[in-house]
Amino acid sequence: MSEAVSRARQWVATSWGSPDHWQFVDHDVPAPEQGKVSIRVFAAGVNPADAKHVAAVRPDMELPVPIGYEVSGEISAIGPDTRIGSGAVDVGDEVIAFRVRGGYATEVTVPAEKVFAKPSTLTHPEAANLLLVGTTAAEMLAVTGAAPGETILLHGASGAVGVSVLQQARLRGIRVVGTASESRFDEVRRFGGLPVHYGLGLATRVRALAVGPIAAALDAVGTGEAVDASLELVGDRRRIVTIAAADRARTDGILAIAGSMPESARFRDEVRSELIALAQNGDLVVPVARTFPLSEARAAHRLLATGHPGGKLALIP
Repeated sequence: MSEAVSRARQWVATSWGSPDHWQFVDHDVPAPEQGKVSIRVFAAGVNPADAKHVAAVRPDMELPVPIGYEVSGEISAIGPDTRIGSGAVDVGDEVIAFRVRGGYATEVTVPAEKVFAKPSTLTHPEAANLLLVGTTAAEMLAVTGAAPGETILLHGASGAVGVSVLQQARLRGIRVVGTASESRFDEVRRFGGLPVHYGLGLATRVRALAVGPIAAALDAVGTGEAVDASLELVGDRRRIVTIAAADRARTDGILAIAGSMPESARFRDEVRSELIALAQNGDLVVPVARTFPLSEARAAHRLLATGHPGGKLALIP
């Protein structure tokens, strides 16, 4: 147990807007109280939500806002009589934390229930990117009722969420036709999907590849084409889900999910242990395209904003 406040570095949003306005500042890491632990961060996962959630004024949030929702590292201090989400823990144990605040830091104190033993099969940059995309992918499959033997359509199959969907679907015996650019077809095939190029005539190409009807559609890109093709191919709108086109969900009667929704948050918390076990067994991997020094968080987000990072990104203190 730590008895003193330590000093660390952390990225914060001091005004609403793009990452260009974030500040890299010194901050105090409080000694953890009961139910909390401190983590020395070895890698912080980089996600679109990190920037999205501070891009515009949010009445329920006060500035400055610490940035970063998931990390991988080691325990540096433990609150009294405290266990983490996966059980007992000691100082020096390697862990991951998900749905925390302020992960873009050299050290952070977080609720212990959000911390789990790190899968030994993953590097820290991989582990720091496991759960946000993994739980999102799991929820997309769950809410559409995707079942063994069915064929589903996945928009954005070579992206971070898409790659996790492909792996989880393959484990369940679900066939996936996934949209991607031709340069990313091999990545889709690597994880068991049938790649198809987006663009004019998408629905026709999907029908030609599919074995039987398309039972459900999962949209991870949010384009009009993705939603339109999904509506054309899937008869039951309750089996179409999007994480990027909430406006179309409202107008077209399809499902929209997001980590900020209470039901989504509950599901994603419940599925954490299952995904960590899959990673530990080697059944769920996290392709990392590039790492950046923690001090270059803005550069990482500039690459992420292109929409084509080629895999996950991580910040390394």
